[in-house]
Formats: sequence, structure tokens, C-alpha cells
Amino acid sequence: MSKSIEEIQKEIIAEFSDLTDWEEKFQYLIELGEELPTYPDEKRTEEYLVPGCQSKVWVAPKLEAGRLEFDADSDTALTKGLIAILIRVFSGQSPKDIADASLSFIEEVGLAKFLSISRRNGLYSMVQKLKGYAEKA
Repeated sequence: MSKSIEEIQKEIIAEFSDLTDWEEKFQYLIELGEELPTYPDEKRTEEYLVPGCQSKVWVAPKLEAGRLEFDADSDTALTKGLIAILIRVFSGQSPKDIADASLSFIEEVGLAKFLSISRRNGLYSMVQKLKGYAEKA
């Protein structure tokens, strides 16, 4: 049985609480981004591009056995880390759970507070893109 969105968010909050300053948190996000599987070149299209991000961010959904899985990539290290953390929360979940999810971890780990306004807007654009896929599924 896969973990719920809530359980995954709690894990992320715990991981971030072990990091003492923002430099460590940024480094951790960048490392998460580096762990993403290679994104397929044929999906680097307008269709999968997240609107409202300064960086280029692509997210492609796959529906398998009633659960959504996501591939993602970005052209900047920090943004790649942000999308990595979001797909960690959402991949393997049902479309309904994704659409209904409240992402408390974004506030709790301080991402909303620490990111620049343009990055924060980009983060929320990524969330909207992921939830949009869930609503269509």
C-alpha cells in the first residue's frame, strides 16, 4: 500500500526540520531535483510546460491502475527540486486525492515564506498544473 499524501507531507516536514538554515534547505531541494529520472525529450513540448514559471518546467502525467504518476524536469536546479518534491507528494495517488489535497507542507517547511515572489508564484503554478491533470483524469 502506498503512503497517503498526508504521510508523505509529514515525511518532508520532518526532513526539512533536520536542516538548520536555508542554505541547507536549498541544497537539499537541489539534490532532490538531481534524483529525478531523465525526462523524455519528446515531452519537452508546450503541452507539458507549466505556465507562470520564470524557469521552464515540464510535467507529464501517466494514469496507471487508477493512480497518477508524473515525470518532470526543469531548466534550473532549484525549480527542479521544487517540482521533484511536488511529484513526490502526488505520484502514485488517485486523481481525486490529488485534486482534494491541501499542501500544508509548503507553509510548514517555510517554502512560501523563503522563496522569491516569482518562484512562489511558479510553485503554485506547478501545483495547479498537477491538480489540473488530476481533475482531467
